Amino acid sequence: MGLLSGSIPWYTMMVLHKKVKLLRDIDDPMAVLHTHALAGALGGILTGFFAVPKLCRLFYMVPDWDKYIGLAYGLQTGRISAGFKQMGIQLGGIVFVICLNVVMTSIICLLIRLVVPLRLERDELAIGDRAIHGEEGFWFVEEGQFSNNTNATFENSKTNTVYDVEDYSSTASRGSIREIQMVV
Repeated sequence: MGLLSGSIPWYTMMVLHKKVKLLRDIDDPMAVLHTHALAGALGGILTGFFAVPKLCRLFYMVPDWDKYIGLAYGLQTGRISAGFKQMGIQLGGIVFVICLNVVMTSIICLLIRLVVPLRLERDELAIGDRAIHGEEGFWFVEEGQFSNNTNATFENSKTNTVYDVEDYSSTASRGSIREIQMVV
C-alpha cells in the first residue's frame, strides 16, 4: 500500500502533470493535489481492498466485526458482497472528506477575503514574486537542468503594493532594531 500510495502520486506529479492539460491548468505549486488528495484517496481505496477482519475489529469495535472485510479477503473466502460493502464504506469516506474540504476551504477563503484581498491585481501579478516580495516564491528549473544560481541578488521593494504603505522589514535590514516602527 505504501509503495503504491507513494509511487503513483509521484508519477502523476512528475510525469503526468507535464503531459495532461487539465493538471497543468490547476494552480497547485505545492503539488497538494498529488501528495495529499491522490495519496489519501489511494490509501483509502487500498485499505478497503486489503482489509482483514481482525484489523477491522480494532477500528469498528462492534460485536459483528467479522463482516467487515476487504475486497481481496472477500474474493479469497467467497464473501464478495462483504468486500464490496467495505469498498463502498471507504469510497463514501473519501467523498465525505472531499466535500468537507471544499466547504471548509471555501468558508475560510470567504472569511479571509473580508480582511485582505486573496489575489493580487493583474498588473502586480505580471511583475512577479521577485519585484513584490524581493525573492522568488518557487524555484523553477528548466527540464534537464539543475543549477543553483548563486549570483542572484534580491532587492526588497520599498512599499507593500497591496496596502500602499512603506515596507518596514526593508528598513530593519539597513539599520538597527530601534529604527523599526510599530503601526497600530
